[in-house]
Amino acid sequence: MSGDPGDYYSRQTVVPEIGAAGQAVLARSKVLVIGAGGLGSPLLMYLAGAGVGTLGIVDFDIVEPSNLHRQILHGIDRIDTPKTVSAIRTLSNINPHIDLIRHDEPIGAANAARLVAQYDLVADGSDNFETRDAVHAACRDAGKTLVSAAVQLTNGILTTFKSHEPGDNPCFRCLYPDRPDADVTPSCSAVGVLGPAVGAMGSLQAIEVIKELLGIGPSLSGTLAMYDAFACEIEKCELPRRAGCPACGIAVQPPVTGGNKPTVSTEATG
Repeated sequence: MSGDPGDYYSRQTVVPEIGAAGQAVLARSKVLVIGAGGLGSPLLMYLAGAGVGTLGIVDFDIVEPSNLHRQILHGIDRIDTPKTVSAIRTLSNINPHIDLIRHDEPIGAANAARLVAQYDLVADGSDNFETRDAVHAACRDAGKTLVSAAVQLTNGILTTFKSHEPGDNPCFRCLYPDRPDADVTPSCSAVGVLGPAVGAMGSLQAIEVIKELLGIGPSLSGTLAMYDAFACEIEKCELPRRAGCPACGIAVQPPVTGGNKPTVSTEATG
């Protein structure tokens, strides 16, 4: 029994920044989520619960036992099931009033533009530099906002890319002008990842998606948020456009100097 759709959002629509008008905007919105893994699990579940009208899910992996400590979309009964199929089963049970679309294919330079064009906003939780670079390029070319998160061990990073807009909005390659060396970006299978840390980052990513869809609160564009799970701290630093950036090419400020540059190794489908 699915009930009255209004009942699903009664606790959310009383939030002053959202209200009935904001809920209607969410219902009309279409979001593409890259990865139905560690980050994609809480991200998709909270976007579904929030009533985002259409969710596209990009993933081509199957559920494996090693996924289950952090990829909470899936369960032991879903082993060897495509993650998109498992995701839709879970999300339909959370909210039957939204549209869920499977994209059972790896996303890259050849198809990113086609997939991105179908949606209003993209949320990326993929697990390699090439995918992230291709998704960002497609979003920039299409004028679509990209909310990006990554996790390694017990630490995560989160930002929003909207370099297609005027002003000091940096792009993905402002943060990573060169392809990271494989030695400093190991996979989570090599170094490990804390499940709740991934859950926290996916939840924060969902909040940023909702903010961007509704145009509320300060955008994370131009800001890098860094989460330390064990210290229970979120530190934010300015992320300006990079002089001579290979992607956006706008020489307005010198590169950020000092401090430790975050790695791009991520947790999503790995």
